[in-house]
Amino acid sequence: MSGPGITNGAEARHRMRIADRQRVAEDVVTLDLAPVDGVVLPDWEPGAHVDLEIAPGTERQYSLVTTTPDGHWRVAVLREAAGRGGSVAVHDTLRTGDEVLVGGPRNHFGFDPDRPAVFVAGGIGITPIRAMIAAAEHAGTPWELHYAGRSRDRMAFADELLAAHPDRVVLAAADQAPRLNVVGLLAEPRDAVVYCCGPRSLMDAVETAAAHWPTGSVRVERFEPAADVDAPGESFEVELTLTGTTVTVPADRSLLEVAEDAGAFVLSSCREGTCGTCETPVLEGAVDHRDTVLSPAEQADDRTMMVCVSRAAAGCARLVLEL
Repeated sequence: MSGPGITNGAEARHRMRIADRQRVAEDVVTLDLAPVDGVVLPDWEPGAHVDLEIAPGTERQYSLVTTTPDGHWRVAVLREAAGRGGSVAVHDTLRTGDEVLVGGPRNHFGFDPDRPAVFVAGGIGITPIRAMIAAAEHAGTPWELHYAGRSRDRMAFADELLAAHPDRVVLAAADQAPRLNVVGLLAEPRDAVVYCCGPRSLMDAVETAAAHWPTGSVRVERFEPAADVDAPGESFEVELTLTGTTVTVPADRSLLEVAEDAGAFVLSSCREGTCGTCETPVLEGAVDHRDTVLSPAEQADDRTMMVCVSRAAAGCARLVLEL
């Protein structure tokens, strides 16, 4: 993910019930999550995601689609047979009436209603974009959607979006039409923000195609670990100012693991640099950022880091963290 660094309700955990479950496309279901015991859910902004505990020790991040008229949070989940097992468990085990633990919401994929929007979605990446379109309509923000998928029957919300906005929605289903031409779409810079969510290949292509656009014109959301997340590292020292101790992080352990062993209170979820839960202020030092949460500009600032995967940069022997 990248964009404005926003954290909303990061410490919250909600016991919720699956109030409704619907199949909205081939291998895609929506879950409506209702608070248990009448708890009032916090507000959220388009682009926000939640942590869904599917089973003890199995937690995944899913973008919020909408808040229903009943006040329930809705998420959409694609069954990914080749994934890590979380989405398969959602499809195969979670049913209406089941209770789950939900964390968040958090948002590092912020939507700016004051600038025209070019939405680029691939497959289940339509989920946060769907919420942004609703916000754009409400704010009167000019927008357009370019939505790609492997087949039309797997493209959630495609029919409703095309029917409601035929002049703003372009579908590129691989089984019906030519592939989305990202290079052509982004050839000429515009006074707009490009929001992209989908497979890594699509987001990489969008960032490359729009590299000549003004800085900050492209925002992407990634739920996959960075390619270098497991790259070899060196040992380094970390001062934990709130805990009042200094620790050494060896080459074969994460900063998060060592900090927890030292008694630091660290909120964490994905442990692979994709959710943003463990974002920690950096007071001193240079960071080797291995997350997919912070934008390149935010990483360059070295003001915060995801302690589950990021480390001290090469040549930096010591970090000072507000932890």
